[in-house]
Amino acid sequence: MKKIQWIKSPENKEGAALTFSKIFEISENLKSATVKISSVGVYNAFVNGERLGEQVLTPGYTSYVHRIQYQAYDVTEKIQKSNKIEISAAPGWAVGHLGYDGGKNVFADHVSVVAEIELTYENGEKEFVNTDATWSVSTNKVTYSDIYMGETFDALHEPEVLGAAVADEISAALVAQVGEDIKEQERIAPVELITTPKGERVIDFGQNMTGYVEFNVRGKKREKIVTTCAEVLDKDGNFYNDNYRTAKNEVTYILDGKKRVYKPQFTFQGFRYVRLDEYPDMPVNLDDIRAVAVHSDIRRIGYFSCGEERINQLYHNIIWGQKSNYLDIPTDCPQRDERLGWTGDAQVFCRTAAMNYDVRKFFEKWLGDLRLEQRADGAIYGVCPEAYKDKTRHSRISAAWGDAAVIIPWELYRAYGDKKILADNFEMMKKWVNYQRSAGSEEYLWLGGYHYGDWLAMDAGGEGCVGATANDLIASAFYANAADIVVRAGEVLGEDVSEYRELHKKVVAKFRRYFLENGLPKAEFPLTEEQAPGRGVVDKIRLGMTQTALVLLLRFNLCTKAQRAAVADKLEELIMNFGGKMSTGFVGTPYILHVLTECGKTELAYKLLFANENPSWLYSVEHGATTMWEHWNGIKEDGSFWSDDMNSYNHYAYGSVGDWLYGVVAGITVCEDGAGYKKMHIAPRPCKKLGFVNCEMNTVNGKVESNWYYKGEKVYFEITVPHGAEAKIILPNGYTQTVNGGTYHFVV
Repeated sequence: MKKIQWIKSPENKEGAALTFSKIFEISENLKSATVKISSVGVYNAFVNGERLGEQVLTPGYTSYVHRIQYQAYDVTEKIQKSNKIEISAAPGWAVGHLGYDGGKNVFADHVSVVAEIELTYENGEKEFVNTDATWSVSTNKVTYSDIYMGETFDALHEPEVLGAAVADEISAALVAQVGEDIKEQERIAPVELITTPKGERVIDFGQNMTGYVEFNVRGKKREKIVTTCAEVLDKDGNFYNDNYRTAKNEVTYILDGKKRVYKPQFTFQGFRYVRLDEYPDMPVNLDDIRAVAVHSDIRRIGYFSCGEERINQLYHNIIWGQKSNYLDIPTDCPQRDERLGWTGDAQVFCRTAAMNYDVRKFFEKWLGDLRLEQRADGAIYGVCPEAYKDKTRHSRISAAWGDAAVIIPWELYRAYGDKKILADNFEMMKKWVNYQRSAGSEEYLWLGGYHYGDWLAMDAGGEGCVGATANDLIASAFYANAADIVVRAGEVLGEDVSEYRELHKKVVAKFRRYFLENGLPKAEFPLTEEQAPGRGVVDKIRLGMTQTALVLLLRFNLCTKAQRAAVADKLEELIMNFGGKMSTGFVGTPYILHVLTECGKTELAYKLLFANENPSWLYSVEHGATTMWEHWNGIKEDGSFWSDDMNSYNHYAYGSVGDWLYGVVAGITVCEDGAGYKKMHIAPRPCKKLGFVNCEMNTVNGKVESNWYYKGEKVYFEITVPHGAEAKIILPNGYTQTVNGGTYHFVV
């Protein structure tokens, strides 16, 4: 499609969906017909009134500056002698509101489409019908659409012909679809219709999710259905969505007197509750209303259940958090004026994500955009696609966030064993490490910078965003880890990584000299005068002796082997001093249970898993969560909210605990020399409080199962290893056995 002409409307109808159409004739003896379509914006397409494909929100969200996907459809069975093709396009991500600073038209200020119809006849001749000035443009019944603001569908609107299409200049490359289709998935019936204390009519679907509401109703002409969305009710039971900030999420359906099935076409919402702001003058029949979950069509491969219902609910929340935020890109949240591809959130969750679902194709697309948007100096922005015009203000180049460039390719390789993932991203990985090498104010350390730090940790008081751990320590720790990953990835690929091996040694040595004293972090570090132009410092508290700092020492092997026991003991002491709870944020939380287990403190790790006071995983569960929360204390004990400013109830980062459930509770871990679970360890660590565990993973090398249950004081194990794979089984009593494919039973 490289030479095909993009077209736009001769008149820009801001916010409205537009229909581009063309009538064409064909000759006799047609053999096949294919149409390729894309848009700046999102589109639906029809041939002779029949919709093409099952996807929604096509062509998806890419880095529009660099590339735009197109979709190909076989329309052979739809073609007649005389034909009409229609492409309805709306603003989507490319046009309209995007970003939490009130940004608008970040990539374009109008929608555009491009299409190529290829007709192949029995005699081998080909004919093409392409977008050009012979196409006409009109309005349609979607009179307004916006990703954040919602959509208006006027069934009474008579389309207005705007004239012939005009040529448009789009510089981004057109590429065949790389990522997964975005599709409608689960359909959810309402739980109840609530009348709130304020008299509002609110539908509760019982599940926080991403998608939209479908109505199948008949009303009088000009009656309306107007809805807005919310994730939670306030402590009095009233509708609350101030946490959506400027995103209105308002859907309006103007009826024409006929019974129709209506749902939004070009937008999506994040919600559990839907308020009926207007409704036809008739009783609300919940059988006519369904919520439709929408996300990328990723295949489920992992399952976990146990005998503790709160942990099962936690796992449920992890799964729904992933589904809600894996809508073409790995978003932070699906509801407010954000929904962006935050790199930090993506990397902390990617190991869990790859155990729950097959996310190879999903990340192939997103990592492709990450590579395209990497700066020449190797820097990685905080969100991808980069959605802010004012990059100085919003797009921090931050440790742990930019590290998505190395951590995600490595975790995907471990999960699926595909070297191509590393080969495709190896240059990006090296460039990020090279950026880290140049970014710091001192050789072999990353000092200074405008970082997110241990985001939303509780050790700085819990009311701010940046935790107490010194950003210099976090940045330098991730610098060491990134260099180490590049070495390991290079060894897999057969690359010469001697430079990075030596770099890693020097970063670790310098880290120990600068940050540690007798194997433990120094108490605190001085404030840096300025970390970013015009922004100043972001971590007002700069401690070294924090839970997160100790976790990073252990996870990234920044202390010596001889020092690990003392570091782990200190971590336990800090946990107990914090009321037996975690104080970690986005940086420390994904690793804390793992390092405790590795250091022989599995009992303490379980204590943290079962904790139910803020901050803990079960705190949100016991406060009614059906997805993961952004803040540990998103709803406080008194029922008030953390804030209106930044408080999502569908934010998957803390769902990273899922990989501990798979990898420690069930005990399934992949060996580095057997990526894709060709070789693995199965070392379950039972806990009587859980009662039993059933876990399975459908790996690229076959199904792995680890099941255990208590009978009295004995634990019964049933372990299945796929044929062609090798597993080292390690039981709690120290018994080990290396096995190949088959099912094995043990009693301890």
